Amino acid sequence: MSEIILDMKNITKVFPGVKALDNVNLQVRKGEIHALVGENGAGKSTLMNVLSGIHPYGTYSGDVFFEGKKCEFKNVRDSEKAGIAIIHQELALNPYMTVAENIFLCNERSKYGIINWDRTNQEAKKLMAKVGLKEKHNTLVMDIGVGKQQLVEIAKAVSLNCKLLILDEPTSSLTDKETVKLFQVVKELKKKGISTLFISHRMKEVFEICDRVTVLKDGSYVGCMNISEITHEDVIRAMVGRDLGELYPDKSSKIEEDKFLIKVENLSGDGFENIGFTLKKGEILGFAGLVGAGRSEVMRGLCGIDPIKSGEIYLNGKKQRFKRYRDAVKKGICYLTEDRKNSGLFLQMSIAKNIASANLEAVSKYGWIVKNREYSMSEKYVKALSIKIPGLSYPISNLSGGNQQKCLIGKWLSTDPKVIIMDEPTRGIDVGAKREIHNLLRALCEQGVGVIIVSSELPEIIGVADRVAVMHEGKLAGFLQGENISEENIMKLASGASLSMASGVS
Repeated sequence: MSEIILDMKNITKVFPGVKALDNVNLQVRKGEIHALVGENGAGKSTLMNVLSGIHPYGTYSGDVFFEGKKCEFKNVRDSEKAGIAIIHQELALNPYMTVAENIFLCNERSKYGIINWDRTNQEAKKLMAKVGLKEKHNTLVMDIGVGKQQLVEIAKAVSLNCKLLILDEPTSSLTDKETVKLFQVVKELKKKGISTLFISHRMKEVFEICDRVTVLKDGSYVGCMNISEITHEDVIRAMVGRDLGELYPDKSSKIEEDKFLIKVENLSGDGFENIGFTLKKGEILGFAGLVGAGRSEVMRGLCGIDPIKSGEIYLNGKKQRFKRYRDAVKKGICYLTEDRKNSGLFLQMSIAKNIASANLEAVSKYGWIVKNREYSMSEKYVKALSIKIPGLSYPISNLSGGNQQKCLIGKWLSTDPKVIIMDEPTRGIDVGAKREIHNLLRALCEQGVGVIIVSSELPEIIGVADRVAVMHEGKLAGFLQGENISEENIMKLASGASLSMASGVS
């Protein structure tokens, strides 16, 4: 199994202001099951988009060799013709078409533009048998489960004479039984010389099925290791080993241990269940977990943005149930969305109007906005947060990401909150602005405000949070505090590798 089927050399991909990939290398052998791992944002998806032609040749630097030939894929069709098939986490099937129709979608068995249905159905049956699908070929895709839909995708890849199959988080929506079936199919493909690139956060599965693993970190290549020669801890250490530096302020010494601003018990909703935690006065509580773990869903349910199915919420000891977000704001809870441009700010409106928009009552008289009040309020938070602006009347879209985020913070500070929930507080902003926001959050805590941050950046969670709640597949995997807050411990809990190592109190 020494023949190299895929060789990606020195791949560099730059987006405006961000180097997503920096001289990344990846080699996959023929008939190998090869894992590609890394934290959220490590560059895995970008690398696969380069390989599959989603990022066409010419938009990146470096070379891609497949079966010894240099490739210049302009689109996905080119990579498929070469024998590369990618199955994304979000399956690309038409639910209203049959299994057979989906297998040959865009690859129809036709002559003179007319589909040969006999040939289509016969070939579909053979492909379905190869991947262990026992359903009838004319079953609608919407009538089979996600696990079987994934097998339809694999059958489709095999129909394209796939030589390299890329599976992106393939088990994220599967039951244990469906996962076992998927692995059986992948192992059968391996016997036939088909290589699989397995992208996953789940260490248990990586070690169960893969031969080697390549690790990416912050858009850079860390290394490639033989699974038989390493442990879970070795991979996690390679994924997360990085210096926090002086990016974060000192942690709080003013947490009031006996004063709970928020207490949540057995909260359940779409994407999460039986969530329980407390937030103390003057504390920053971090929520960590992998993409899809349910962190944002919990916060949106807590604030009344999304409905909750069951559970109790207490604010300063009083039971609450927020039917709408405005109810939470009136009680002193505000939520800063992870998507500030689409959901947090009015990009074509002025800086002043954006900052004042969360508390219009304070700047209005008889239902009309008083411009002097609007400017006075906005100027107060511009100064307090050291926001760099050309003028209050300028469109907020003209500001940098860091200054936009500070405007969003100022907008919600105008409501005099007791609890601030920030979802991805420093996403898409530079290091200097990150430090300013981290210092601001700590300053708010020193004033007795409680802060919850949801972040996919583990160094941020570790550097800022006094305690960390870690989620795994919609449930709380555990809490960490003090010296136990480390990237390795968080990743163990987040990936399900060690759900029993919770440290700290809820």
